[in-house]
Order: sequence, then structure tokens, then C-alpha cells
Amino acid sequence: MPSPELQRIHAFMSAFARRQAARVVELPGGFAAYDDAFSHSRANNQVVIDTDVDTAALPALADEALGHLPHRLISVLDDATGAACAESLVRAGYTHSTLLVMVHKGPVPAGGSAEVVDLDALREPLARRWRGFLPDVDGEVIRHLVERREARRRGADIVHFIGSRTDEGDVASWADLYLDPSTGMAQLEDLMTAEEHLGRGHADAVVATALGLAAAQDCGTRFLTAFAADWPRHWYERRGFSVIGRTHCFERG
Repeated sequence: MPSPELQRIHAFMSAFARRQAARVVELPGGFAAYDDAFSHSRANNQVVIDTDVDTAALPALADEALGHLPHRLISVLDDATGAACAESLVRAGYTHSTLLVMVHKGPVPAGGSAEVVDLDALREPLARRWRGFLPDVDGEVIRHLVERREARRRGADIVHFIGSRTDEGDVASWADLYLDPSTGMAQLEDLMTAEEHLGRGHADAVVATALGLAAAQDCGTRFLTAFAADWPRHWYERRGFSVIGRTHCFERG
């Protein structure tokens, strides 16, 4: 049984996916979230499983819900349910990734030199970073991956884009911060740094600023997700984040 804090985090993540969606369709065990304006974005067109589900039926359920798209994303919030789904989904051609839910347990850093920025400030560096990650995709895909950030403003009561600037004023590192002061929840997500500015402390500035803004809103649960098999999890651990749970994502196409 997940801890009460982890259950609240799952509820926040589920609610965020519903709120940012342009359209939601209820499904056995969860729901499908859609946004036709960003059809190339898997995160905006996915199946979310947030209760018990028939694991054997899930591949067919996802095909029916996402059959109009060339890609599939299934997010399973509960660790035990995700592990139970893995065999049938991998057999159906999905790639399985485990994400760690990490809560900030260390003291909130003082200060923080980053700032709240608007999407206009992020468009150019974000597009460049995505072109580096996905050099073979066309411009429409990059546009969706950049502009989808605007839809995230619907996902929580307060949504900030946090950026750390160079001395010349360019945004070098950035992340999203989602706040729900009424429940004390804060999520930090999508931390990125422009390749030419790596290793210069900009990501630290973004994280410190985000944690300070969350604490100022009395958000006592400050969390993020990180892939279990990738190096950033260790970077976050060194900055006071601890693993309290796991979620699962399954991708195809």
C-alpha cells in the first residue's frame, strides 16, 4: 500500500493530466487524455491508469483509445499495478520504463538566482534542445514539443516556468513548477539545460528557486519524477531528493 504522501502525489499527477487535457475519456482503470493541438506530444495524448485495471486487457484498451495516433503512451501511477502490467505490454511491443518519485527532504536552499519567465523566453532554447535530442523529426514535431508547455498552465492552480539566465540575458536552464497550495503539493518537472551552458550551475539555480517558491506557498510536499535507469536521479539525490515510490510508463511507436 503506498504511503499517504505517495497517494497524494498520485492524485496530484492524475488531476494534472486531466486538467491540462483538452478532452478526457473515462476508461476502465483510468482515463485517456487528449489534445489534438499537440498530436505529436505523447504526454498530451496518453492513457493514464490510476486505479486497478485488467492487465491482460490493457494493450487492447490502449489500442482502442489511441488507435488514431502513430504512438502510444501508457502511464501507470501505482508501482504494483505497473509491474503487473509489464509482461502483457512488453509482449505487445511496448518499451517499459520505471520512474522514481522523489521528494525533497533536505532544507530549502536560501536564495536562488533564477526567475519566473514566460514561454517567449523559452521558445528558442527549448527548440534547440529538442532538435539536439530528436535530429530526424520535422519542424512540426518540434513546434508541438515547445508549444505544449502553454497547455500545462491548465494543469495546476499555479504554473511557473523557471529560468536561469546568463550574464547576457539568455535562458540557459529551465523547468516547470506546478503548485497547489490548497493541498500543499508542488511538482518540479522537465528540467533542461542548454548544451552550451552545462556545468555552470544554472540547473542548481533553477532547482533552488523552484524549491523556494514552493516553500513560500506552504507546499510541504515538493516532488519530481526521474527515470530510474538514468543519471539525473543521482544528481537530484545530492540536492536533497529521496525516492519514496515508483511509477511506470510504457511507450510504443
